[in-house]
Amino acid sequence: MVDMNPGTQPKSPEELRSHQWYGTDGLRSFSHRARTRQLGYLSEEHLGKPVIAILNTWSDINPCHVHLRDRAQAVKRGVWQAGGFPLEFPVATLSETFQKPTPMLYRNLLAMETEELLRSYPVDGAVLMGGCDKSTPALLMGAASVDLPAVFVPAGPMLPGHWRGETLGSGTDMWKYWDDKRAGLIGDCEMQELESGLARSPGHCMTMGTASTLTAAAEALGVTVPGASSIPAVDSGHDRMAAAAGLRIVELVHRDRKLGDILTADAFEDAVTTVLGLGGSTNAVIHLIAMAGRAGVTLTLDDFDRIARTVPVLANVRPGGQTYLMEDFHFAGGLPGFLSRITDLLHLDRPTVCHDTMREQLDGALVHHDDVIRPRGNPVASEGGVAVLRGNLCPDGAVIKHIAAEPRLLRHTGPAVVFDDYRTMQRTINDPDLDITADSVLVLRGSGPRGGPGMPEYGMLPIPDHLLKQGVRDMLRISDARMSGTSYGACVLHVAPESHVGGPLALVRTGDPITLDVAARTLHLGVDDEELERRRAAWTPPPARYERGYGALYDEQITQADTGCDFEFLARSGKVQDPYAG
Repeated sequence: MVDMNPGTQPKSPEELRSHQWYGTDGLRSFSHRARTRQLGYLSEEHLGKPVIAILNTWSDINPCHVHLRDRAQAVKRGVWQAGGFPLEFPVATLSETFQKPTPMLYRNLLAMETEELLRSYPVDGAVLMGGCDKSTPALLMGAASVDLPAVFVPAGPMLPGHWRGETLGSGTDMWKYWDDKRAGLIGDCEMQELESGLARSPGHCMTMGTASTLTAAAEALGVTVPGASSIPAVDSGHDRMAAAAGLRIVELVHRDRKLGDILTADAFEDAVTTVLGLGGSTNAVIHLIAMAGRAGVTLTLDDFDRIARTVPVLANVRPGGQTYLMEDFHFAGGLPGFLSRITDLLHLDRPTVCHDTMREQLDGALVHHDDVIRPRGNPVASEGGVAVLRGNLCPDGAVIKHIAAEPRLLRHTGPAVVFDDYRTMQRTINDPDLDITADSVLVLRGSGPRGGPGMPEYGMLPIPDHLLKQGVRDMLRISDARMSGTSYGACVLHVAPESHVGGPLALVRTGDPITLDVAARTLHLGVDDEELERRRAAWTPPPARYERGYGALYDEQITQADTGCDFEFLARSGKVQDPYAG
């Protein structure tokens, strides 16, 4: 399905951006050529050829990306074959598993690194290699700010997990079986077996968690090879996809098709439609808003809510669906097959990195399993999997993945049980003096962009042990935090503005009634305005989380969840000149 356009006329050496480093008669170009000889390259290998940066987020500590060292070789193979000159750049790895307090704290750092590397080196185009949750938006945000030709190579989902005849989804089943352990249903021996069965290969989570959601969004935006986002990480097709991306980026340089030509307002609207129709992660709301902003496109929470009302959920993939995992989705037709069922909701005449129109890219796409990718007449849910809430508790918005919640909680009123921070919640959640019942509303504050810091994935608050033992598996939970895309439950997230900056969440007290009504898209704190004003007058801002370093820059510049949690100085419009290389 990849149209390589082999007839495109190559750019002359003088037309390449890298020419100003290598092609002039000055001292600097002499030095650049001499240092390239020092690297062991012949002049015939690189002079006059497109220089392609391969930005690789591989790391020994990132299981989602541990195979990308090998995939970079496949990308290089494609670049050489197409007549380009590949150079691999190691960039920051954002490991969702290990990096604390959260890799979200460092998403903008990788975006900055991506932008400045591409701008400051002799690069004509880029291949961006990532996939674990924050790496996809970070790489695309940085590359969009430079606006060179670019192709994204998704890391791919890991193999399905297995345990005692059960097929396991990483993350999703981690939460499930951890609750079973706390409820006394399984013990330490079973948990040790699960440790070895949950994640069986390199690659990101094989559920429709944040990683799969965002790589699918990247494919829907048009910045990957068709079908790339669902290829299992260890499948030989993943190697071939990486090589195809290497071939493609050289063609894009010659055609001068830049990332800005791909990342249009129509493309972002289609990406939102895709995420909602997949029943994807709530994290995509923040990331797509930030990515759009870098591309000069205004995307808001209201756009998500508007589109959610028009698109059904067709992907029966856990956790939003009930049954399947990403390998099943891939062999059922992958994203091209999925998109072929919602073409009336898409902008089909926009370009992608591989075709002149999305219409061409989807030509011939098929679905091979109607229970994995449902027909429109038999959806998983009748409307998109994320709802945007408004009300006096979230004047700038909040979100809920309502298809992953128990239906009884989608319209619910209960008394608040308030926790000021995550550590306090962990220490006291099972305190009988709190008198938590199944109708209580668990409220966590101090976990937003500044308060977290970094807005950690604390939003799926644990249900108290005594309720788990009674069979309770869902409760209404509200926070200014995020939630893992592999999670589930009636969790209201991204409450904005956050409590750390004095948002209404900072004023809630234990016992206050809170009402959620998903159908009406409302979240209401049942306290009158005069009382809230008295509480606001008595509120004291918490101390800054950082006194120096990157954290201090983050605290100073981070925006709120409803605007994408970008840095203000990176999100604002303005030109940045290319460096003078002579």
